Amino acid sequence: MKLRLSLLFWVGACTLIFAQDNNFYQVVAEQGDGIFSLLRKQGLDPAKHYGTFLELNSDKIKEGSALKLGEEYKVPYASDSFKKKGVLVEAVADAEAPIFDAELSQMSVKSDKLKDAVYYLIVENKVESDGSFTKDITKRLAGELMEHGAQVYVMGEPSNSNASKGIMGEYVKVINKRYLQNMGKYQRVLLLRAGDLSQGSALDVAVYHYNKSEQGQRFAHHIQNVFKQHSVSNTNVDEASLIFEDENSLYLAKNILPAISLLSLESSSKTAQSKISLKTNKTNFANMISSGIMNDYADLEFEN
Repeated sequence: MKLRLSLLFWVGACTLIFAQDNNFYQVVAEQGDGIFSLLRKQGLDPAKHYGTFLELNSDKIKEGSALKLGEEYKVPYASDSFKKKGVLVEAVADAEAPIFDAELSQMSVKSDKLKDAVYYLIVENKVESDGSFTKDITKRLAGELMEHGAQVYVMGEPSNSNASKGIMGEYVKVINKRYLQNMGKYQRVLLLRAGDLSQGSALDVAVYHYNKSEQGQRFAHHIQNVFKQHSVSNTNVDEASLIFEDENSLYLAKNILPAISLLSLESSSKTAQSKISLKTNKTNFANMISSGIMNDYADLEFEN
């Protein structure tokens, strides 16, 4: 009996030790690092995790917040880390990696307005040269949503040779899987599709929705309203959002669980009467999208 109790105690102690070890990971302090800067570079809010960091490293921090160059320090795993709040998903392999790395030190929590919101961003470039613009917009948008508390998944863009219904099927699988994991939360999908964009030109932006989704129509409506309010031209815009017609968008809308809207980007054309024309300032453009997204969430919260 004593042997059994001793064995149980040993197993329990080992389990506790391993559990504690799994609560942190180690990083090496770099030139100029203090506690605040090191935590920021790891995607953590220093004000929130400062105390935990001190507890984990009490044997190495004697006074002040200075860290020793080249020394390893324990950093707490945290669900609110920007590394976990912003995830790049490789659809085919269903593998995840943080969206941001070096940019983490410049990110900070702005609010918790979107703390119960989950967004899935898909980028589809019809022309390969357009990739840098839409990828930059997507990262800026993801960062803005994350800083207001949202969980953001960006679908890794496939090569053009794989951009077909096959990859759409992979998107459906990985999005639906995460939708079920986040059941009960507000969840939306935004597909950004770029056509042939001319460097430095104005953009025609069209907002589409699936005609059988009230939530998707509402999501598109809020995004469209922000563009209308900030439009730099007098181009007439239809009051109702446009309807999905292409095969890929319809396939996604019919098979994924969250509501979806589509943002279509093309170089401005004077003949495009159903689209909103605006200049291609990346920061302003991303902010307008995020404003529309947050308005949709705020309206839903207000109604509830």
